[in-house]
Amino acid sequence: PAEDGSLQQKVKVYLRIPSQFQANPPSPSDESIKIEERQEMTIYSTQFGGYAKEVDYVNYAAKLKSALGSEAAYRKDFYFCNGYDPPMKPYGRRNEVWFVKE
Repeated sequence: PAEDGSLQQKVKVYLRIPSQFQANPPSPSDESIKIEERQEMTIYSTQFGGYAKEVDYVNYAAKLKSALGSEAAYRKDFYFCNGYDPPMKPYGRRNEVWFVKE
């Protein structure tokens, strides 16, 4: 995030490989797609509903930062913006902001 809390325009998309394929995932046919094994992490999170826009992620990140105060140690150079629902789901949508614990 920038000093004002706005997000960079650089976006990475992460998708979780289903459990049954994790031991031997299929090889991507597109060279720009990479399979990464992520290390375990502990996160601080908050969730919200609706169709998430950048301003929503920025606002909820600010609320999470405020709720954590100065006592919690977490990475301040980035955070995860997560959306879980397909675009055609109009109700009961789930979005989250994650801060990674240091």
